[in-house]
Amino acid sequence: MPFLGQDWRSPGWSWTKTEHGWKRIVFYGHELDDDNREIELTELCSDIEENLFVGDVCELATTKRKKDFYNNNTKSQFVFRDKWIYVQKGSTKERHGYCTLGEALNRLDFSSAIQDLRRFNYVAKLFQLIARSQLTSLSGAAQKNYFNILEKIVRKVLEDHYNPRLVKELLQDLSSTLHSLTIHVGRCVLVGNVNIWLCRLETILKWQQQLNNLQIPKQICDGMSFNDLPLYMQSQILCKLSDAYDIINLGQATPTLHCLSENRVLWKKLCHFHFSDKQFCRNLVLTNSGLVDWKLMYFTLQKHYPMKEQYGDTLHFCKHCSILFWKDRHLALLFKDCGHPCTANDPDSCLMPISPQHFIDLFKF
Repeated sequence: MPFLGQDWRSPGWSWTKTEHGWKRIVFYGHELDDDNREIELTELCSDIEENLFVGDVCELATTKRKKDFYNNNTKSQFVFRDKWIYVQKGSTKERHGYCTLGEALNRLDFSSAIQDLRRFNYVAKLFQLIARSQLTSLSGAAQKNYFNILEKIVRKVLEDHYNPRLVKELLQDLSSTLHSLTIHVGRCVLVGNVNIWLCRLETILKWQQQLNNLQIPKQICDGMSFNDLPLYMQSQILCKLSDAYDIINLGQATPTLHCLSENRVLWKKLCHFHFSDKQFCRNLVLTNSGLVDWKLMYFTLQKHYPMKEQYGDTLHFCKHCSILFWKDRHLALLFKDCGHPCTANDPDSCLMPISPQHFIDLFKF
C-alpha cells in the first residue's frame, strides 16, 4: 500500500516537547499558546454566567467556546509567513494532493513583500492578472486574503505616494471583473454571498476615489536636486526608465525635461528594449521628412505586442526541488543562502525568476 503522507524530502513540521509528549507547532498570524488552545472543561464552565451542570450541555458549551476562541485568535487567518512553498502538480507515492493558486497566494508572504519597493510592482502586477482572469479560481480563504493584501497596497500608496497609476489600473480591472461577475454572469461562479461582493465593489469604488483625490505634496530639499545635475546625467537617467508613461510624466515637470523626454534617441532605445527588430519592420512609422518617429512607433508596437517586464525583485522557482520562494538577497550574500532547503550541488544553476504571468501558469493543470 503506498504511503500517502507528508513528502519525506520536505523539511517536515516543527515540534516542541511538553510534559505530555511531543506536540506540533502551528503558526498563524500570531502564535497561539498551547495553554490557551487546550481550555479545560472546568474553566469554561466556570466562566459562563449560566450554571451549566448537565454533561451534554456543558460539553456543547465547551465546543462552542473553543470554536469562538479559535476564530477570535485567528482573525488574521490565512496570512502565513512562509518564504517558500512546494509546487505539487499531482499525486505521487510520496506526496498526496497538489498545490493551487489560492494556496500559493495564502502561504507566500505577500504582505511583507509589498513593503519592499523592489517587490511592490511585482505583487501589484500579479494581483492585476489575478483580477482579470483568475479571481473565480480562488477559494474563499484565498479571496479574503487577496482583498486584505489589496487593502494594504492601497494604504501604502496613500501613505507613501508610490506608483499610484499602477494601483489605479489594478482597481479598474478588478472593478470591471466584479461588475461583470455580479451583474452579467451571475452569482453561481462566486464563492460566498453576493452581498459581500457588492460591498467589496463599494470598497473598491471608495479606494478609487481616494486615489483620484490623492495630492502629492511638493518635496522641499535644501541640497542638490534633479535639476541641478548636468543635462548629460539627466538624459542618462531618463534612458534607464523602462516605462514610457514615467518619461512623459517626468517631461511635464520642467521645460528642460520636456525637451529631454522628446529626444529621438531616448525613444529609439526604449523601442529596442521592449521589441525586436522583426517587429520594427512590420510597423515602421515615418515622419514627413522620411525619418522614423520612434515615439509614435513605440505606442504603435505597444498595441500589437507585449512589452518586456522589468522588476526589482521577483519570486524564484527551483527546477530541482520544484519550490517557489522569495529570495532574500542579504542572506544570499552573507551566508550563501539560496532561499529554500535545496539539495542540488549547485543551487544557483537551478533557479529561474518567475514573472507574474508565469506564476499563474504554474498552477494551471
